Amino acid sequence: MTDARQGLTGLLDTEAIRKDFPLLDRTVHDGKKIVYLDSAATSQKPRQVLDALNTYYERHNANVHRGVYTIAEEATALYEGARDKVAAFINAPSRDEVIFTKNASESLNLVANMLGWADEPYRVDRDTEIVTTEMEHHSNIVPWQLLAQRTGAKLKWFGITDDGRLDLSNIDEIITEKTKIVSFTLVSNILGTVNPVETIIRRAQQVGALVCIDASQAAPHMVLDVQALQADFVAFTGHKMVGPTGIGVLWGRQELLEDLPPFLGGGEMIETVSMHSSTYAPAPHKFEAGTPPIAQAVGLGAAVDYLSSIGMEKIHAHEKAITEYAVKRLLEVPDLRIIGPATAENRGATISFTLGDIHPHDVGQVLDELGIAVRVGHHCARPVCLRYGIPATTRASFYLYSTPAEVDALVDGLEHVRNFFG
Repeated sequence: MTDARQGLTGLLDTEAIRKDFPLLDRTVHDGKKIVYLDSAATSQKPRQVLDALNTYYERHNANVHRGVYTIAEEATALYEGARDKVAAFINAPSRDEVIFTKNASESLNLVANMLGWADEPYRVDRDTEIVTTEMEHHSNIVPWQLLAQRTGAKLKWFGITDDGRLDLSNIDEIITEKTKIVSFTLVSNILGTVNPVETIIRRAQQVGALVCIDASQAAPHMVLDVQALQADFVAFTGHKMVGPTGIGVLWGRQELLEDLPPFLGGGEMIETVSMHSSTYAPAPHKFEAGTPPIAQAVGLGAAVDYLSSIGMEKIHAHEKAITEYAVKRLLEVPDLRIIGPATAENRGATISFTLGDIHPHDVGQVLDELGIAVRVGHHCARPVCLRYGIPATTRASFYLYSTPAEVDALVDGLEHVRNFFG
């Protein structure tokens, strides 16, 4: 074992953890054991989550809230129990502040549409400004572009420095008295950058702007305390935190959820309906029209249980050590350029890079032949690639089940890529 790998042992029992994830035992391409390094796109699922989904469908499958028969009441208890678990996981002041959506994209669209239809003082219109950043996932750019186009509001954004950090040198010019909403990522899905939340929120609060945080790359990897963040909205998704696909979360401050209008109309979100008008149920049901993602919520509840049983502090420490080791090893690869912070300080467990003039798609295909699964492309963050003048990147991302041996396999695989392309 190299000196750099010495401190990685003992943070988590990764050998035991990996046994919980059936897919990690898969082989591909004539028996090569899979090295899964794409958890930023979606995480693998432990048996505990898979079992919770199967048990729900086998034993408790019914629609929620309306049925008075036994299994309907069981389904309702499981669904609302998942809300309780998520609320505790993010330290929400009230369970009623937790809204279930289908993913983080829908959560962010929900906020944008609420503000577009809101009355004063929340309404976004032609006299107001929307602020985001150049490093956002498209899910935190396009909804605000649509809102700006629809309302006439001005869209502004923070740029990125050469080393992959937000350029806040002009923060007072970007966030002004006209700013209604500031929406930014806590951890970049392409650069891995952990953003300075306190600085941005402090300025937003000075001008009375609302703050929305995309925590999709944070909730799976670190303690997420919405009260400590002091944001107004926080969005994240289940499938990146060992939960199933089809379930996301929007947390919002209670008073805002009471005042803002619903985005979707239909069953369950109503209080009374006539042919002339309707009144709406209190939050969170006000924002959960129709049959909700019941099984997926149950799976997310099981995912929260799983992560909590290990401990988010331990998971974060493990990933920090893995990332530090990975940065060091990758910088040893000739012609490799890390896109984003080239140190492990204030960065998440995601590293994007280029390898000489070899196209990232070619890098990814050759690595796949070795059983190594990485992401290639612009990672739904094309403005970042434009900023650095590159067509795409190769991205390796780590999680609680990642090991230093997998980092070594990646580095060896990149040497094979270099040899393959001469």
